[in-house]
Amino acid sequence: MKEGTNGTENRIQQLKDKLDLDEMVGDMGISTPSMNVKEYIRVLRLARKPDREEFMMIAKVSMAGIALIGTMGFLIYVLLTVVPKAI
Repeated sequence: MKEGTNGTENRIQQLKDKLDLDEMVGDMGISTPSMNVKEYIRVLRLARKPDREEFMMIAKVSMAGIALIGTMGFLIYVLLTVVPKAI
């Protein structure tokens, strides 16, 4: 089992070296994402399916956000196209 882990870690390190992401994004102040598989597995184990009430709340908030952004976009459209023609 250790050999497979070391092989995977070696392969990940080879990919990092090949891409050299640290050097590319280091100047921008951005850190590269972790490529440790154990972290992803831990997150998946903690994840759960939301119950109906939680899902409905998330859906309502999402719909309200989409409606708000759509309304703002429509108002900007009206201000930039219809209002100048009326003046």
